[in-house]
Amino acid sequence: MLQTFEWTPGGAGRIEIDGCGLEYRCHGPRPGEAPTVVMLHEGLGSALLWRDFPARLAAATGWGVLAYSRAGHGQSDLVDLPRPIDFMTREAEQVVPRLLDAIGFQSGVLLGHSDGATIAAIYAGSIEDFRVRGLILMAPHFFTEEMGLTEIARARDAYANDGLRDRMAKHHSDPDNTFRGWCDTWLDPEFKNWNVAEVIDYLRVPVLAIQGREDQYGTLAQIEEIENRSYAPVDVAILENCRHAPHLDQPERVLEVVTDYLERLRRIESEGFPEA
Repeated sequence: MLQTFEWTPGGAGRIEIDGCGLEYRCHGPRPGEAPTVVMLHEGLGSALLWRDFPARLAAATGWGVLAYSRAGHGQSDLVDLPRPIDFMTREAEQVVPRLLDAIGFQSGVLLGHSDGATIAAIYAGSIEDFRVRGLILMAPHFFTEEMGLTEIARARDAYANDGLRDRMAKHHSDPDNTFRGWCDTWLDPEFKNWNVAEVIDYLRVPVLAIQGREDQYGTLAQIEEIENRSYAPVDVAILENCRHAPHLDQPERVLEVVTDYLERLRRIESEGFPEA
């Protein structure tokens, strides 16, 4: 059942965005009491699959933290299949601004992982929203790479034959809707030419980019694209012995670099941002 949005620290609920019910979880102070981190999950993720990282981030920084499950993920409403090739751009332009308004977002950052990082970057590079003061991008994708597509094809085989579907069923109300919405789109032949790197040219807020050196879905070329194209300041953390999910592989290190970034951002904010 949908409900009126209410920020209850440590609480969960469902919020309606354009007729679609989305699961959310929040931690720490409400918008208006402190800055807010809005977390956007990976291609097979959900609000819950961030595990304890949102709660730990709220405790470490004093910021509010909200994670939501996109349509087709977690306990959110299902998504129509097949997804369009530009599904990340549609999420950024059509869902994220309405979500931020609905939760009373006043000032803070977007923190995304994988597809969620791409959505966060598209939002910041496409929508003029002065409430968004920074971006934290973990393992973002701006263009396809053959090694990443090969890994997704392996995941397709694991879903069919190696128990991945059963594992996903523990976290998603309809694992087929979740998996097909991700896998079938990425492996669509038309997706090979997908490229949204142009949005980097329009970023005007400080960026923290995090990636594992052993990321199986993308190379460091994705991070180099940010460094080479961003007009705004970019901090980079490349983590050794780390794969595609830095916040799970090295949670302490990720919490450290994110907390440091947010603290520096808070200091900049208190001194006033220079004109872009």
